[in-house]
Amino acid sequence: MENLLSIALNSVFVGNILLAYFLGMCSFLAVSRKIETATGLGLAVTFVLAITTPVNWLVYRYLLAPGALKWAGLPEVDLSFLKFIIFIAVIAAIVQVVEMAIDRYSPALYAALGVFLPLIAVNCAILGALLFMVERNYSFAESVVFGVGSGAGWMLAIISMAAIRKKLRYADVPKGLEGFGITMIVTGLMAMSFMLFSGITLG
Repeated sequence: MENLLSIALNSVFVGNILLAYFLGMCSFLAVSRKIETATGLGLAVTFVLAITTPVNWLVYRYLLAPGALKWAGLPEVDLSFLKFIIFIAVIAAIVQVVEMAIDRYSPALYAALGVFLPLIAVNCAILGALLFMVERNYSFAESVVFGVGSGAGWMLAIISMAAIRKKLRYADVPKGLEGFGITMIVTGLMAMSFMLFSGITLG
């Protein structure tokens, strides 16, 4: 239990998929102009990560990993080279379901997210989380916690940025730093502040 809590806290704060590894920056910078759309996209990314991480864990463990096809009488077969293609296919399928659900129940959010909603399918934060899951050899329970935590961390980062950018509209930003410049500076400061949680120890 302590290990799962450690993975959850690390994936949200210290190992934040966005602020520690800078994955998913394109949609982060583009959609963080309004809190409402940032929240909507954050929830969508969290949902996709919460589903795709354990699903792809099962796919990798029982189909792609070296020796995974032992149950089928093919212990020598290694399909791990297909993990990029398979992972992306699973992500795309789940994103399609999320897109249809948002279009059905929240047309305003669907219109606000625009092209960035289907682009979740190629969001490097999601694929990066899946590859980290494989590299770190997480168990099924750990993959679930890591997926939810990574999504929650990404959502926390984009909502925080949206709130800060809202305040920056009324700030006296130096002319040379207006727009993209001040946004990147704020992103760097946020990343540094999240790293302060690295001193937390459990137990």
